Amino acid sequence: MNDDFPLHDETYEILGACFEVYNEMGCGFLESVYQECLELELDSRGVPFVAQQSINLHFKGQEIQRTFSPDLLCFEKVIVELKAVRNLTPDHRAQVINYLRACRLEVGLLVNFGSCPQLDYERVINQKGRLQSIQ
Repeated sequence: MNDDFPLHDETYEILGACFEVYNEMGCGFLESVYQECLELELDSRGVPFVAQQSINLHFKGQEIQRTFSPDLLCFEKVIVELKAVRNLTPDHRAQVINYLRACRLEVGLLVNFGSCPQLDYERVINQKGRLQSIQ
């Protein structure tokens, strides 16, 4: 893990909880199962989070009626998007990037519980208009 990554300590703590869930549950369940397990694990570790909070969107300065709901917002500054698929795709990365832009947040985690034999994850940063994905 790159120690220079923004919010290193926070993302490290979140990923530790994700690894614990994966080690306990393995792969093969629906995303909703991992979501519930991760919420329990984050709570037991004292990690502050909000699950599936509805967030308003804006278009050219106007709030629109449609909202979006990231799977988790941890520490009020890290978006965590969960997947349970064989492989992550560019569409999954685009989802996290759009969420970061919409929230004006810097760090997101894309976590895939569906990969075998190990947890798959990517850290995504939105820094001064520069987006990058780091595994």
